[in-house]
Amino acid sequence: MLNIMPRAARLDIPGVLQHVIVRGVERRDIFRDDSDRQSFLDRFSNLLTLTETECLAWSLMTNHVHMLLRPTQGKLGNFMRRLLTGHAVTFNLRHHRTGHLFQNRYKSIVCEEDPYLLELVRYIHLNPLRAGLVKDMAELNGYPWSGHAVLMGIREMPGQNVEEVLGYFGKRTKAAREKFQEFVTDGISMGKRDELVGGGLKRALKLRGDEEVTAYDDRILGGADFVEQLKQQKEIAEKLDVYIPLTELIRRVAEFARVDPKELCQRGRKTTVSDTKGIICFLATRRLGYSGEAVAKALGITRSGVCRAASRGAVLAADNPAKWGGLGGIVNKSTTSP
Repeated sequence: MLNIMPRAARLDIPGVLQHVIVRGVERRDIFRDDSDRQSFLDRFSNLLTLTETECLAWSLMTNHVHMLLRPTQGKLGNFMRRLLTGHAVTFNLRHHRTGHLFQNRYKSIVCEEDPYLLELVRYIHLNPLRAGLVKDMAELNGYPWSGHAVLMGIREMPGQNVEEVLGYFGKRTKAAREKFQEFVTDGISMGKRDELVGGGLKRALKLRGDEEVTAYDDRILGGADFVEQLKQQKEIAEKLDVYIPLTELIRRVAEFARVDPKELCQRGRKTTVSDTKGIICFLATRRLGYSGEAVAKALGITRSGVCRAASRGAVLAADNPAKWGGLGGIVNKSTTSP
């Protein structure tokens, strides 16, 4: 008798970076021409804006798509169903066909941000060059079916988070683009990088105490500490599964941390203030679904600053549960949705 292992459930956690790969059924084409690509891209861009899902990178190939997404207001699954169903219906009508267009399940890999975000941006945007769809970096810079041209300022796509990516390379846009271009060019010699698309890599998953086990899990791109952070994020999400106004969230976290709320909107290097900002950004964007733009305006920082602070806040919450474990208590359970 043939034993078939059940498919592992997706780790669909709002606020967590995910590398998404969508393939055509039996590896058939999902784009036959540029009209198909433009139709998909328009729908993709509209949904990103509508759902406030953050996109750091994307690339449309012939029979598959790569996307680097960070959902903020809901689960990735809801976004993907709307995107793929819409494209399949449009594609089938346009080409007078019936049946499935995509494989049954898209692949989503939960990614640890600090070591992998920029590597994934580079990997995804180099796909057209590796596949021979463009001949060199000069052609890739203007290629319309990849987010690289958007980052280089040659094309536009509402919903793509350009500011956060370029923010890693400098404060001035022109200089940041030059350094980013160098970074991407350096990746050409690395070739096909299987470690960035899952591939059943070995990962040490921390269990209890000092006990560790080596396991295979192609749903996660990250180390043992990252696995622990995912568990912490899930626990905090369950505690904060209610609506709370952003201004009230800021006030309560500041009170919890014993920080003057006025200090949060001022520049400074106090560790306590910086940590409190990180926790606020983490809770607001990744747990309660507020947009990075709204949080940036409330705290007087940039959107990319909010993204970096949220990542720092996620680590703080996971590394010091004794200090931040009482965060669930800052939310009044009687608070109702707007």
